[in-house]
Amino acid sequence: MIRVLLVDDDPLVRSGLRLMLGGAPDVEVVAEAADGADVAALVAGHRPDIVLMDIRMPGMDGLAATEALRAGHARSFPGSSAQDRTRPPEVLVLTTFNTDEHVLRALRAGAAGFLLKDTPPQEIVAAVRRVVAGEPVLSPAVTQQLIAQVSEGTGEREARAGRAREQLALLGDREREVAVAVGRGRTNAEIAVELYMSVPTVKTHVSRVLAKLGLNNRVQIALAVYDAGAAD
Repeated sequence: MIRVLLVDDDPLVRSGLRLMLGGAPDVEVVAEAADGADVAALVAGHRPDIVLMDIRMPGMDGLAATEALRAGHARSFPGSSAQDRTRPPEVLVLTTFNTDEHVLRALRAGAAGFLLKDTPPQEIVAAVRRVVAGEPVLSPAVTQQLIAQVSEGTGEREARAGRAREQLALLGDREREVAVAVGRGRTNAEIAVELYMSVPTVKTHVSRVLAKLGLNNRVQIALAVYDAGAAD
């Protein structure tokens, strides 16, 4: 069973999500929260596989909760063990607008993607399954669109580009090729065909890229590749 924690300050949204997820035989909603400040205790107590996280909430918003959860800081999650902190649940953020600049911050913090709140029920269930299986639910193309919309003129883009290029320089040649392919939105199977390697080898390279760069998931690889200008 896929264990889900719902975090949204709107009880109607939580109720709707619970109903649609409850219809899936392999999904179980184990807890709900109306404030990001409650996420720590609920994660420690219920051990969900994935958190559906609203962005805009009173108290601790979904951004701060996502950053604390994916970072796994002991001070943020005092109720969890050291082992728990190294394996936080995946985060799928909920938003109303796909151009919301806060979505990008959540992705950089380690969220596996985002869902619009008007997403059809069957797609929400499919997204939950994909994220738990290690697949992002945000295409790199959409990620790039978001970055372009919120980064122009901020003065931060060049600094990020420098950091991203330094990160990619840590990779071996094949690891870099795989990372760039991830940044271009390729699946493991597509990367295997494109780079003439087996799917298990691709998965191994992806795991090494994540470890070397200190990243959480493929979305963050795509962001690093885009920031470095390596996806063109």
